[in-house]
Amino acid sequence: MKKIIVAAILLSVFSIQYSVISACTNLLVGKDASADGSTMISYAADSYGMFGFLHFVPAADWPESAMREVKDWDTGRPQGFIPQIPHTYKVIGNMNENQVAIGETTWGGREELWDTVGIDYGSLIYIALERSATAREAIEWFITLVNEYGYASEGESFSFGDPDEVWFMDLIGKGPGRKGANWVAVRIPDNAISAHANQARITTIPQGKAKLTKEQKRLQKKLNCVCNGDWMWDKDLIAFAREKGYFNGADKDFSFQAAYNPFDFSGFYACEARVWSFFNHFSPDMDRYFDYATGATFRATGGKDEGEHMPLWIIPNRKISVQDMKECMRDEYKGTPLDITQGPDAGPWNSKLRYGGLGFKLTDANDTTKTTQYWYERPIATQQTAWSYVAQMRKGKQGIFWFGVDDAACSCYTPMYCCINHIPECFAEGNGDSYTFSPTSAWWTFNIVANWAYTKYSRMYPHIRETQQVWDDKFNTQIEGVDAEAASLSEEDAKAFLTKYSCSQAENLVAAWQNLGIYLFTKFLDGQERKEENGQFKRNRYGNSTGPNRLPLPEPYLRLYAPDINHE
Repeated sequence: MKKIIVAAILLSVFSIQYSVISACTNLLVGKDASADGSTMISYAADSYGMFGFLHFVPAADWPESAMREVKDWDTGRPQGFIPQIPHTYKVIGNMNENQVAIGETTWGGREELWDTVGIDYGSLIYIALERSATAREAIEWFITLVNEYGYASEGESFSFGDPDEVWFMDLIGKGPGRKGANWVAVRIPDNAISAHANQARITTIPQGKAKLTKEQKRLQKKLNCVCNGDWMWDKDLIAFAREKGYFNGADKDFSFQAAYNPFDFSGFYACEARVWSFFNHFSPDMDRYFDYATGATFRATGGKDEGEHMPLWIIPNRKISVQDMKECMRDEYKGTPLDITQGPDAGPWNSKLRYGGLGFKLTDANDTTKTTQYWYERPIATQQTAWSYVAQMRKGKQGIFWFGVDDAACSCYTPMYCCINHIPECFAEGNGDSYTFSPTSAWWTFNIVANWAYTKYSRMYPHIRETQQVWDDKFNTQIEGVDAEAASLSEEDAKAFLTKYSCSQAENLVAAWQNLGIYLFTKFLDGQERKEENGQFKRNRYGNSTGPNRLPLPEPYLRLYAPDINHE
């Protein structure tokens, strides 16, 4: 495998379809694939300009006439009102008090199927969390709502989890004026892991008829869907694709991904490659998929989706811990040919920033009719993350919503128990926004540290990593004792105890990160590096500061541009 610094694809050969390369990543783990028997899903909300805060809605009882307002999650645009149900559950972030968790990644898909009327993807998530006791019930609410009101977003992949099950769904609308959605959902095997990253991933669907349970018969009738074992899909899914000209083969050959979100180059290089990287941590067999997952095969075949597809899920070669999930969310492709901190585009100090976005176009100097699109690597951990989480659903114990803000590689996940009565100020929605600085906001604190570190990443990141590991170890060690203490208390006392623990740890972490920021700013002021001795900045024998280390640019970088500099 060769190091790919910037991947290129000629637009004059084949067109690049819509792909949301700046958006999100989800990782999924079944209960028998995890180290402690919990299910886990993760999510990074990656969007420039989005403020990172912890969503919180208390449980509530509602009168019969109550209505719930729906606003588009991305823009805040009012969408209307829907009837409220008698009781709604408490929601902490993307996890409710029943340990139902939901995540998503946007892939866009066929633009003619997008709509602005109905319920958008973000509202679907939070309405379902307010109303669901299980992952399956959350899926039922999704489809019930889009069938009744329509779907007001682009194509999406969703993750659903509860302490017993993890589900994967691909979904896109049916176009303006048509309610419902084209969708397929599958339960991930308990001993497997899966992922999605802004590209539809479900391909063929099992067509044999399984014996249905009473519950499956009810769902088929209510949702106008087909149930087949651990699979569910819209009854008209394949017929609709034929109607639109997206597919004309036998049912057994139908692929949701090929019909509704055909691959372009960025769908591989900026999206499937992240799934490959997650699988690569837990399988020795992933080299075989590298060329396919990174788009090399796609380019070599002139823009054809050929080669061996990566599987929707794999069986990991070891049990996966919650710490493993945190590390995978911090993935920057290090140790692979895609390492974003390497190569000339990373600059002298191995920065992950790519100014101007994840790609750029250049017109041929000798032929202005030819334009080449270039793409940078897009790892799971990215600077535009507003917030991310690892949801740990634990049977017989309170679930933990491990929450972090900003770039996961430069952040730390704080344990927020899903039963807590309120959230800490540092994570609160009204504590600043992306345009309004707040000194008590976790999002602003972590952004200041990370953005300073990007200027000299290879020198500063080890200090961030060291602090990160101290807090990871602290939280991971504390959880067993916290669980035991909560189990010894009454239900209400346990909630109060876990609320105090979660909130205090979040505030303590933010204070520690503020101190880290002050240290890094002082140590690397003016592009130099302050000397240290015995854990303190070094002073001379009279108490004055000593001169800093004036670090030259790394030799490999100097050799790149030395010929263009005046010399003797």
